[in-house]
Amino acid sequence: MQTQCDRIQQTQHGIESALLIAQREMPTDYYETLGVSRSASPEEIVKAYRKLARKYHPDLNPDDQSAKKRFQEVQAAYDTLHDPEKRKKYDKYGEGYEQYTSGGPFRGGEASWTDVGEGIDFGDVFGGGPGQAVDLEELFSQFGPARGRKRRTAGGRGNDTSAEMSVPLRTILQGGETQFQIERNGKVELIKVRIPAGIEPGKKIRLRGQGLPSSGGRPGDLLLTIKLQPNPAVKLVGNNIELKLPITLDEAIRGAKVDVPAADGTVTVTIPAMSSSGKRLRIKGQGFKPAGGVPGDLLVELHIQLPEMIPSSTRDAIEGLNSGYPSHFRDSIRW
Repeated sequence: MQTQCDRIQQTQHGIESALLIAQREMPTDYYETLGVSRSASPEEIVKAYRKLARKYHPDLNPDDQSAKKRFQEVQAAYDTLHDPEKRKKYDKYGEGYEQYTSGGPFRGGEASWTDVGEGIDFGDVFGGGPGQAVDLEELFSQFGPARGRKRRTAGGRGNDTSAEMSVPLRTILQGGETQFQIERNGKVELIKVRIPAGIEPGKKIRLRGQGLPSSGGRPGDLLLTIKLQPNPAVKLVGNNIELKLPITLDEAIRGAKVDVPAADGTVTVTIPAMSSSGKRLRIKGQGFKPAGGVPGDLLVELHIQLPEMIPSSTRDAIEGLNSGYPSHFRDSIRW
């Protein structure tokens, strides 16, 4: 005989199972997806969308399927909530608002389900539960093919192809539009490519429909791997930018202020008097800033560069500089 304790445990197990099923079937809350309140203003919705779109955009996360799925969820939420009419319907009917307000198999033209009765909750009528969205296409499938259902094309999608593209550091830091040269069908074409600010070298950009063609279907995609254009004066080490700055002998001896390129445009570097080649100066926060990350620093390494020609009138003065060097000037290179 089943004891009362056993019956209680079975009841608890049944409740827990029902809760898990309900959670899995619960419609997506677009407000929670964007991280805003239900009373959020249009400006707050746009701001939240831009922040999440930058974080999860597939072009910045080409190998992360979870980021791609999250971006699609964010896009779906924004497409609804930034449109006043769609948002009004969503607030009233929930995620399935488009099914409630689209023409059904019993009505023609632009008639909507709301014409049937303003106070009817379809979740109650068809067992979805109060406030739950109901799949009307599945519910009425017995009456024939769903209206508006798109058929797949016979042709398959073309294959993706890949290539590399070198861009200067300035474009990687600030973003911008550039052109990529590609050869197709014996012809050289120029494709416009938008480089997002703060893209890390090695990341890929997906260009939809720019891949290999398909017979009867749409072309594949082109995956562009972004590389840093080589420059002997500058290199990227982690998030730091290392810059070799040529200075004159006079600037090294007496000191100077020199403008150098940086992440935010141009910054002025103060060269201390009596600086030697190899001396490093650090400008905080003016390095590479990855999308959504913390910027590195700009490390400026001084390199004294002599002129191509020394006037004869200054030779005696230059020779007089030798007396300023200590006798152990080169002791550091001994072993």
